[in-house]
Amino acid sequence: MPTQLTTAQHLAGLREAASAFTTYADRAGVDAPVPTCPEWTVLDLVAHQGMVHRWAAALVRGRHPDDDEVTGFEAAGRAAADPTGWLAEGVADLASALEAAPETLDAPVFLLDAPRPAAFWARRQCHETSVHAVDALAAALGRPPRADEVWLDPELAGDGIDELLGGFLTRPRSRLRCEEDALLVVRPDDVTDWWSVELGPRPARTTRHGGAEPPEADWELTGGAVELYLRLWNRTDAAGSEGPADQWRHLTAVRWS
Repeated sequence: MPTQLTTAQHLAGLREAASAFTTYADRAGVDAPVPTCPEWTVLDLVAHQGMVHRWAAALVRGRHPDDDEVTGFEAAGRAAADPTGWLAEGVADLASALEAAPETLDAPVFLLDAPRPAAFWARRQCHETSVHAVDALAAALGRPPRADEVWLDPELAGDGIDELLGGFLTRPRSRLRCEEDALLVVRPDDVTDWWSVELGPRPARTTRHGGAEPPEADWELTGGAVELYLRLWNRTDAAGSEGPADQWRHLTAVRWS
């Protein structure tokens, strides 16, 4: 669904996340395991994220990298003498591409009810980088971080929740299903918006609400927006309540494209 933040806000979030990413990756070291991405090291994380930045920048500029080129992006990150420096170069180039993109940009998008392409890619890469910067923080800490250890503000976290629930969760490939219809409400206590998610044997249907009191739901997730952002993006050890919230970690793995 359309974002309520501006491209400038998303670019600021992208740059802040990239700065946090490099700081925590350097602190952890490239060989450190990433608790929130099992079987990955920090070098795997850096190479993946830098690949995504370069792939997205190419799309914004009107190119469509083939599989060999995308594989080459990641290989370059693994071979870089300074992996986090290589990551920072990719972020800077992506930000430049997004800043230069016209509002009428014609580029592919892959989420349902997405914003226009220029806004879509600024938003997507802001949250892509924020989530993986949280992974770098987890590597530095040796555990998933708490919400109060993360730099995100509630407004940006709420936007990331909106993208996940309204864009990713509603795709046909999403595996979060119920045999019978049920209602999940996600209600942060520090932003105005909340979300209702209609679940059933078909893809979920998400609606964003502002102001009005939520209806009675079968399951409800509440807390601060940053806490819910981490929980919904599976960057926490917190267990959910019985029902879809408890199945979330196993059924909502998000791909980068």
